[in-house]
Amino acid sequence: MTETAVLAEARPPVPCPRRGAGTGRPWWTALVVLVAVLVATPVLAVVADGLGSLGEGSPPRGLGRMVLTTLTLMLGVGAGTLVVGGGLAWLVTAYRFPLRDVLVWLLVVPLAMPAYILGFVFLSTFDVSGPVQSALRAVLGTDAWMPEVRSLPAAVLVMTLTLYPYVYLLARAALVEQTAGTYDAARTLGAGRARALRRVLLPLARPSLAAGLALVMMETLTDFATVQYFNVQTVSVGVYLVWKGSFDFHAATQLAVLVLLFAVAVLAGERLLRGRARFHQRGGRGQGLQPVRLSGWRAGGATLLGVAALSAGFLLPVLQLLVWALGEVVGDPATLTDPRFADHLTNSLVVAAIAAAACVVLSLAIAHGVRMSGGRLAASAAQLTTFGYAVPGAVVGIGVLIAFAGLDTALERAGVPGGTGLLVTGSVLGILYAYVIRFLAPAYQAVDASLGKISPTITSSALSLGASPLRVLARVHLPLARPGVAVALVLVLIDAVKELPIVLLLRPFGFTTTSVWVYELARENFWERAALPALVIVAAAVVPVFVLVRQTRRAEHHGKVGR
Repeated sequence: MTETAVLAEARPPVPCPRRGAGTGRPWWTALVVLVAVLVATPVLAVVADGLGSLGEGSPPRGLGRMVLTTLTLMLGVGAGTLVVGGGLAWLVTAYRFPLRDVLVWLLVVPLAMPAYILGFVFLSTFDVSGPVQSALRAVLGTDAWMPEVRSLPAAVLVMTLTLYPYVYLLARAALVEQTAGTYDAARTLGAGRARALRRVLLPLARPSLAAGLALVMMETLTDFATVQYFNVQTVSVGVYLVWKGSFDFHAATQLAVLVLLFAVAVLAGERLLRGRARFHQRGGRGQGLQPVRLSGWRAGGATLLGVAALSAGFLLPVLQLLVWALGEVVGDPATLTDPRFADHLTNSLVVAAIAAAACVVLSLAIAHGVRMSGGRLAASAAQLTTFGYAVPGAVVGIGVLIAFAGLDTALERAGVPGGTGLLVTGSVLGILYAYVIRFLAPAYQAVDASLGKISPTITSSALSLGASPLRVLARVHLPLARPGVAVALVLVLIDAVKELPIVLLLRPFGFTTTSVWVYELARENFWERAALPALVIVAAAVVPVFVLVRQTRRAEHHGKVGR
């Protein structure tokens, strides 16, 4: 026994404070809890009002049809993205063919195409007055039958083309991360490639596929503009229409609660699809899943499938938008100097920039507060701040209105005449508050991931040298978490630029953003005039997609080097 061990046995154990108790630095715990309360209050207000008014009045007309349509749309888009995204992931992982190395990354780009932009481009091409049906009637006659374009199947197709990258990314990552020994063992036991895929690789990839499908269904549930273009009335659309159309306050909140139930069902379904089993990979050597080189018509067919998905989801819509935008500028050069374009774009960028900065500041405060307090209460409250991302924008907007209406009532009872007035609900402050609730989650996840890489000993050393928690945040955590802060800023900025229902519900009179402008022009079939602002939104959305691709490539490279 060494001298160190003897000394260790001789000394009585020094009692250590329990970090789980949350007894350290209560002010930071209070800060995290306060942010969680501010984020949760509007959503809880919607739930309280919706459940409290169940006995008042009759349910909205067509409620059963809206529920059935929502379920059908979510299941259709989920199945479509699973087939397209999962199939393409298997194609580029298991086979080699012309353009495969380029398509591996370009197949993610349709994620930058908002569904409501692809929707109006699709309608302009395939609707009754579009070039496709016009050409078919010229050949087949004016009485020839044509499928209805403004329909649920068309909406499923458009949303599948824009959302399949969620499943594609996670499915491909799951296939690439499979250790060699697992796949080689199946092949050694006589399983062919197809059977090894079905019996080994797919079960191991089930958590990733479930996560991808959950993201797709949440995006489908929160969609607002695309489904309206195709005359598809989901529950989320019903919330807005009831609120703005009939001004039935309680009916709108009841529908909002129903939307939240759909969101909870999606999250529960994701856990159910994962199952209780846990799949862990053990390191090992071997060839693993080696891509098979295709030749002849098979190689051409594989390339055609990849190019077709990329073209339908991104290349052709962007080309059409460019043609429209150039035609509009050539026909009327004053389009570029239209004061409305500059005004709407400025509104979008300023509001998005303020929201992004606010989300990053709050994310830093939350992540730093959790580390300073070390308690379970702070950690639980931090997780509560992220659930706003799963709530549709229309629900968040209504929640903000309800919350401040309740605050006004309380202030008036306390003797403050007029309460807050229109300080929040009649200004851009309401939009900013709703944006923070909606987009705090991606900012926090990015910042927390960067702070998680910082060794606790660095923080402890700074504190032991007398640095205050604020000084540790400014001089230690913030510089080391700079990459995560940059990613958080970009993610929130782009999400805020594309956001639509929150602005429609909360914007003050005369305030319009680029996304609202595109939606209103497309709804009136002014395709050419909507092209230029739509291109601006797409160009802005491409930035985080390429950041994501770069990070994925770097992670795969390090993984291969590590093997």
